[in-house]
Amino acid sequence: MRVFPTRYLAFIIVGFIFALSLMLALLFNGSWWLVVLSGALTAVGISDVLQTKRSVLRNYPILAHFRYMFESVRPEIRQYFLEDDAEANPFSRNQRSLVYQRAKQAIDKRPFGTQMDVYQSDYEWINHSIVPAKVGSHDFRITVGADRAQPYSASIFNISAMSFGALSANAIRALNQGAQKGGFMHDTGEGSISRYHRPDDASEAGGDLVWEIGSGYFGCRNNDGSFSPEKFAINANLPQVKMIEVKLSQGAKPGHGGVLPGAKVSIEIATARGVPQGVDCISPSSHSAFDTPIGLLHFIEQLRNLSGGKPTGFKLAVGHPWEFFGIVKAMLQTGITPDFIVIDGGEGGTGAAPVEFTDHVGVPLQEALLLAHNTLVGAKLRDKVKIGASGKIVTAFDIVRTLALGADWCNSARGFMFALGCIQSQSCHTDRCPTGIATQDALRQRALVVPDKAERVANFHRNTLKALAELIAAAGLQHPSELKPHHLVRRVSANQVKLASALLPYLEVGQLLTEANPGSDLPEVFGKYWPISQAESFHPIH
Repeated sequence: MRVFPTRYLAFIIVGFIFALSLMLALLFNGSWWLVVLSGALTAVGISDVLQTKRSVLRNYPILAHFRYMFESVRPEIRQYFLEDDAEANPFSRNQRSLVYQRAKQAIDKRPFGTQMDVYQSDYEWINHSIVPAKVGSHDFRITVGADRAQPYSASIFNISAMSFGALSANAIRALNQGAQKGGFMHDTGEGSISRYHRPDDASEAGGDLVWEIGSGYFGCRNNDGSFSPEKFAINANLPQVKMIEVKLSQGAKPGHGGVLPGAKVSIEIATARGVPQGVDCISPSSHSAFDTPIGLLHFIEQLRNLSGGKPTGFKLAVGHPWEFFGIVKAMLQTGITPDFIVIDGGEGGTGAAPVEFTDHVGVPLQEALLLAHNTLVGAKLRDKVKIGASGKIVTAFDIVRTLALGADWCNSARGFMFALGCIQSQSCHTDRCPTGIATQDALRQRALVVPDKAERVANFHRNTLKALAELIAAAGLQHPSELKPHHLVRRVSANQVKLASALLPYLEVGQLLTEANPGSDLPEVFGKYWPISQAESFHPIH
């Protein structure tokens, strides 16, 4: 372990210069200007280490001030020499700034009009009403699993899946405490429920959890890696766990397993995941508990029963259409329906993934969401299954767009990371995160002060939903559930715009069930792949 990490080097050098110059000035009547200067810088460094608001300053005393100085002049530099503020790589400066402002309760208004090119293709907006509505509350909620023994009233904006291990202990603590303050749910990620997802004091309530079960069955596995119903039941019946989510794939690296090297499997990670300490922790690319659509639904039913009737569903990044169609056909054949499906867009984030997967594998959120929504409508199942959606959702308009296209609620991962103080350094995979969020380095994560960041998480959620309330009120609506495709308008060329409902094929209720000749009058993706999908296999009928 390094006693003096290199990120403290500037602070250490300045302190040494101060001590040396003070000694020389006292002993040899030397110049005092260096004493004053180095003393002032040393005081700044001490203040940086002791303050609790800015994680980067705590991790990089003195040095981080140069970053903030650059940030203050960067708008002009960017305007004249570099990319504009709206360029998203992967999130724009404007997007990040908006999250920071809402998390810190700062002014989130902007002068001088939009910076967006409103005549560029793909520009989108929501039409407003001459008679705006009056929205009484911004605490928008939906009920998931209304017919189950333990239905859940969920916020329509929640924390997406991020595991302990990928995130630090302090980050998990801050997210969960923020979720508890704001009354919304926190997805555990496939790394299972760690002690940091739970309150330190047994008398306190923790934030609502969605327990994600991945292919490694962490937290509910036998020694050979297979699923353990007994271990699952123990965690699933915790009062803090409100829903169960089976992860089939994730947007950033669908179809790709993972290995956490044994050197990184600490005693805490091993305990949370139920794996041996110091041994490679493997997430297979597919599940062993089922291998057919029907098997998936029986597994979901098993989990629902073991949890005492808590809402249970699955998450996936859409790939081959016939695979999702096969799952829907299995619902029709067995009568078993998940309580929810979370669609993870191909633009989703991750701590680490091969470049080819992040850039070129997985259907983007809007197309994937439309496919899932329309399939359930066409199979007359949409009223039985809620849909969550995740993939670069950080603003109220992102939520509006996603709900208008068919989702019931939205999840955000990177948005809440920004609320924690993430600066998009994109060093998540190096264990050298400068803000203490995506690291297991004890000194680095010390910079993340949990009570302060938990408050920011709750602020970001609350202020985003307040902005959403203003948007839907302007559209003349009372609740986001009233948003439909015809509320969303998209530019398709410099001189042509269309409603989203006109741009995209929408099915009628039960249309997939009533076609005399399946595929004859259906949109191409349904006409081609619905007939060859099957409930008995994820493979198409040849």
